[in-house]
Amino acid sequence: MAPMPLLLAGLSAILYGLADFSGGLASSRSPVLPVVLVSQAAGLVLALAAIGIMGTPFPGGADLAWGLAAGLSGALGVATLYRGLARSIVAVVSPVSALVGAFAPAAFGLATGERLSAAALVGAGLCLPAILLLSLGGSGGGKRGSVASALLQGLVAGLGFGGFFISSSRTGAASGLWPLAAARCASMASLLVLLAATRRGIRVEPAARRATLGSGLADMGANIFFLLASRSGTLALASVVSSLYPLPTVALGALAFKERVPPPRIAGIALAVAGVALISAG
Repeated sequence: MAPMPLLLAGLSAILYGLADFSGGLASSRSPVLPVVLVSQAAGLVLALAAIGIMGTPFPGGADLAWGLAAGLSGALGVATLYRGLARSIVAVVSPVSALVGAFAPAAFGLATGERLSAAALVGAGLCLPAILLLSLGGSGGGKRGSVASALLQGLVAGLGFGGFFISSSRTGAASGLWPLAAARCASMASLLVLLAATRRGIRVEPAARRATLGSGLADMGANIFFLLASRSGTLALASVVSSLYPLPTVALGALAFKERVPPPRIAGIALAVAGVALISAG
C-alpha cells in the first residue's frame, strides 16, 4: 500500500478510536439515540464547512445515492453498537462488530477485482485477528442479555459499518465530501424517525455533551480520511487499517482511566504493528 493511502487510513483509525471512546462515554451518561443524533449533527456541520472551504460543486445523483446508502448503513451500525455496549455483553459485541466491519468491505474489494501484493495480503491477514484481540478484554458483568443476543448485535453493527465503507467507496473523487454530507442527512433522518416512533426526546444530558460533540467531530474526520484512503488506494486495505480503531480506544482507556491492558490486547497490538508494517512494505 502506498504511503499516503496508508497514512490516511491510519489517521482514520485514530479518529474512529477517539469517536468510539467518546461515544461510549457519552452513552454511559445519556440515552443512546439522542447521543448518536447530536453527534451526527456535529459531524454534518464539519462536513459542510469542509465542502465550503473546498468549493466542490454539487455532485450527480449516483454519488448522492451512494452517500445516502452509506448514511443509513452507518446509522444502523452506530446505534446498534452503542446500544450493545450500553446494554449487552461488551466482550462479545465489540470484537464481533469490529471484525465483521473490517472483513465485509475487504472481501467486497477483493471480489470486485482489487489486487494486493503477497506482503499486503499477509499484513491484512494479521490485522484481522489483531482487530479481534484488541476488542477483547471487556467484561460482561452486570449487563443484560444472552451471548446470542450480543453476537447478533455485533453482527448487525459490523454489517452496518461494512455497508458504510462499501457505499462510501463507490462514490467518485469529483464528488468531494458531498457523499458524506448526504450520508449524515440520511442517518439523521432515520434517527429522527426512530426517536419519534419511540416517543423519546433529543436532549443529551449535560454531563455527556462534550463527549457527544467530540464523538461526532472525530467520527466525521475519520470518515473523511477513510474516503480519501479508499479513493487513493484499495478498499480492502483501507477498510482493514481503518478498522484498527480499537487500538487508540485501548490506549485512551489506559491513559484516561488507568485501565489495565490485558494479554489478548497486547498480542493484538503486536499483530497490528506487524500487519501495518507488511501492508506498507507491499
